Amino acid sequence: MNVAAALIAVIGMVLVVWLGVGVLKLYTLFGVVIPYAAFLIFVLGLIWRMVNWAKSPVPFKITTTCGQQKSLSWIKHSRLESPANNFEVVLRMALEVLAFRSLFRNLRADLRGRRLYLGSSKWLWLGAILFHWSFLIILVRHMRLFSYPVPGFIQTLNAVDSFFHIGLPHLYLTDVTILAGLTFLLLRRLVDAKVNYISLASDYFPLFLILGLVISGMLMRYFLRVDIASVKELTLGLATLHPKVPKGIGLIFYVHIFFVSMLAAYFPFSKLVHMVGVFFSPTRNLPNDNRRVRHINPWWEGVPPKFLTYCEWQEKFKDKLIDSGQPIDEDCYKEKKS
Repeated sequence: MNVAAALIAVIGMVLVVWLGVGVLKLYTLFGVVIPYAAFLIFVLGLIWRMVNWAKSPVPFKITTTCGQQKSLSWIKHSRLESPANNFEVVLRMALEVLAFRSLFRNLRADLRGRRLYLGSSKWLWLGAILFHWSFLIILVRHMRLFSYPVPGFIQTLNAVDSFFHIGLPHLYLTDVTILAGLTFLLLRRLVDAKVNYISLASDYFPLFLILGLVISGMLMRYFLRVDIASVKELTLGLATLHPKVPKGIGLIFYVHIFFVSMLAAYFPFSKLVHMVGVFFSPTRNLPNDNRRVRHINPWWEGVPPKFLTYCEWQEKFKDKLIDSGQPIDEDCYKEKKS
């Protein structure tokens, strides 16, 4: 049911575009109004999420570590697994964001009979790397549609991406890798029983949405050709806040831009926002220096809590301690008498 609901939602988007553009000819609505509204929702929603994250107090320093903490000078500590200062935190975060380092170390747990087997699981890391890096390169490559003249580094990226000159127009390598990564991530949720059991419609929907975005883009480039000059006229108009919708772009382009708009509007309120949220995670963005620096709970600011000494605590629960046979520290009463 979760798979069907997500798939029907994405197919429904295609039907909405077909009805709005192909039947009702609402070119301005789907080419200008919806993209602008989606971009506004994306920006405001992302700001709202980041402000909420930044305002959330961190009562405890809960850095996730799996290495030797810095202690005595003659004990070598793990700079990346247990960072002791902000510089090491930056290094660790960079490897986490750019190379998915913790996912690379991921272990697969399988219960065979009464025995638990742990083994290396690199396929998930590879699928995630293929998808995320391909998506980033495609996003940067599309900046040529919103700029004139096109910056040199984007032209270079475009040439490298189509280096093998397969077909005409040339096949982009990232088109193949993002499709492979998405297919793996989707099949993993469908085939793996444990992952399938915990997957919701909100897990399948972004996969189908991005898959629709990728397929519509590939159809537009390799099969259902569109007027690229008209496309760039529209995108440049959107970027310069002087939108103009040329005629005859083609229905597939409006399907593609509608998918882009829905993804942008959905992003701040979905699990996809982990791309930004990782930078606000206290398990990753704090150094592991509990032994050297005391972490002050921000909830205590202005209203410091009243702590009980052991003697005060013993006096409060004295009857229960005696009933349970626990020893009583008589020194507390000597100090009180003195």
